[in-house]
Amino acid sequence: MAYIWLLLLSSVACVPEKHKRSPLNQLTRTLLRGYDSGVRPVQNWTSPTVVYIDLILQSILNVDGKTQSLTTCIWYRQIWTDEFLVWDPEEFDGITEISLLSDAIWVPDVIVSEFVDEGKSPPIPYVYVNSSGLVKNYRPIQAVLACKLELYAFPFDKQNCTLTFRSWLHSVQELDLALWRSAEAIASEQTEFMNDGEWELLSIPSHYWQLQQAGGEYAHIQFNVLIRRRPLLYVVGLLIPSIFLMLVDVMSFYLPINSGTRVTFKTSTLLGYTVFRVNLMDELPATAVTTPLIGVFFAACMALLMLSLAKSILAIKLLHHGETEVRQMSVSAQLLDRYGSLGQSFAESIFTTASTRTLDDLALQASGSFGFDRLPPRESPVLSLEDLWEGLSSRLDWILQDLLCLRLALAEGESEDVAQGKWLVLCSKVDRVLFRVYLFILVLYTSTLVLLWLSWGLA
Repeated sequence: MAYIWLLLLSSVACVPEKHKRSPLNQLTRTLLRGYDSGVRPVQNWTSPTVVYIDLILQSILNVDGKTQSLTTCIWYRQIWTDEFLVWDPEEFDGITEISLLSDAIWVPDVIVSEFVDEGKSPPIPYVYVNSSGLVKNYRPIQAVLACKLELYAFPFDKQNCTLTFRSWLHSVQELDLALWRSAEAIASEQTEFMNDGEWELLSIPSHYWQLQQAGGEYAHIQFNVLIRRRPLLYVVGLLIPSIFLMLVDVMSFYLPINSGTRVTFKTSTLLGYTVFRVNLMDELPATAVTTPLIGVFFAACMALLMLSLAKSILAIKLLHHGETEVRQMSVSAQLLDRYGSLGQSFAESIFTTASTRTLDDLALQASGSFGFDRLPPRESPVLSLEDLWEGLSSRLDWILQDLLCLRLALAEGESEDVAQGKWLVLCSKVDRVLFRVYLFILVLYTSTLVLLWLSWGLA
């Protein structure tokens, strides 16, 4: 009998002691026992659940003008009170805060109205709950937001994109929204923002408002993300090279009009600008709504280069026109009447006279006028004194006529040189007038753009 009792005592001693649950495990089981995650956690159903919203902007990843969207990385948190998750810390070894699965408790249906895609947001399955029932839900989000972008002032543009938090189903009588921090603190918060990128964060103002919809009022909190682009990269890479090419084109007007290299130089400049424009197409923002002003600037610069080339071609064409062809042109005739007559008109010049009276005509006229047809034949064996004197006089007249023809030829050459010089002076004057018109258009357009960009940059 004693032996049996010893066996029983030994078997009882070999049974392992049951593992005692930790206070954290006991607290979790106690809180979630009988908890219904589909019921709004209030003791009095007429009391609204206030959800506090906080927002921290971390970075701007992309601004897409074609899809009118903004890709950003934000940290935001929702804070509310769950009246069913309250405990006494002294009963659970002084625990004041625990983490629970967000799927196990009630979570407000607060969304962002501008969300297009949540992107690559990491899943955070837990929330923090303290002993007074305060629930904190922290969420990092890479969000793609629908945003109305104003790219007309690129690269000196500012953007205003909104994030509007609202409840999807609950009206303000059931779920209300509020800011966790003051609006001034949120607006000036830039400690977490990566401020070394293309965009500069100006501020994040916010305001609360209610929308009457479907027979009820719905609470909204809207954050305005105000950002400004840093234009230095685009000024150095786009505007300055374009301005240099335009200055080179302006300097080409100082090439002589009759040098023959101006048109070649301007054609090379236009071709180089076209290649520059094509290579930098990807640097400009793609937009389907409005054309950025810098795109208009590039198109206008190309148009001005083509206008400059056409002006040079016109001046050279005038330079190589004959006087008769030019006088048939009304504009050129007016220019000739104003600038071409220096003491006498071209019609009264020796150039016009010489064009209708050739050396052959003068020689024929001289031969008929001075008696070359009356010279005695060389075969005549006997010459009288009178015949000899008459032949000598005729030969002297013939020599005099040769000298006269030579003088007329020299005078005609000098007249042609004078006419060509006058024509070159006239074409130079036309070239200067066209250059001044071109320079006026260029300066007016450039100053307008600079004033617009300065006003946008300083606003």
